[in-house]
Amino acid sequence: MAHILVVEDEQPISDLITMNLKLVGHTYAKAYNGLEAADMLEQERADLILLDVMLPGLDGFAVMQRIAHLQIPVILITAKHALADRIKGFELGAEDYIIKPFEMLELLARINVVLRGNEQAVPAFVCDGVEVRFAERQVRVDQQAVDLTAREFELLEVLIRNRNIALSREKLLELAWGYDFAGDTRTVDVHIRQLRKKLGWEERIKTVFKLGYRLEVQV
Repeated sequence: MAHILVVEDEQPISDLITMNLKLVGHTYAKAYNGLEAADMLEQERADLILLDVMLPGLDGFAVMQRIAHLQIPVILITAKHALADRIKGFELGAEDYIIKPFEMLELLARINVVLRGNEQAVPAFVCDGVEVRFAERQVRVDQQAVDLTAREFELLEVLIRNRNIALSREKLLELAWGYDFAGDTRTVDVHIRQLRKKLGWEERIKTVFKLGYRLEVQV
């Protein structure tokens, strides 16, 4: 997974973000002001930066200008919602711009989108003899190729990228099937049964009572 620098001066928000990053398998470092972040990045490589705009000392835009030579992808996270601010962020090279308050699952999803552009950061997922290669959309169990349908693979990818987080059936439909899917949530149960059988993950994909499912992985 990726090593992510979280630059956020509000400690409760920083702690919430890093707790969820750890749950899904990322490592992280923290900075609470712009100058500290810039200094850290000169000494420690990161795969991605989650950067608040309104920071003590150097603001997020100034940090981006200072570290531009490092060519590290940046997702801006801020309460500044004006169009001019968003445009400035993108002109400085931000990959994405998230306005507070935000849902944690949305942040994790946007992180995944950015990291997909860096295959070295997230090349594959391996657990219990199961290897999932995202770029190639290939799955192997004990070195043997396993055929998954397109929908099964998309559901598996959602579970992996949100591992250790309980996801409702409705959220799984939204993330794996898309917002416009109008089917019964029971279709999720059918696909989960297939994934458990094909991967031997009867004990890995947990049923969350009256909610949905969680892929349980030690981190």
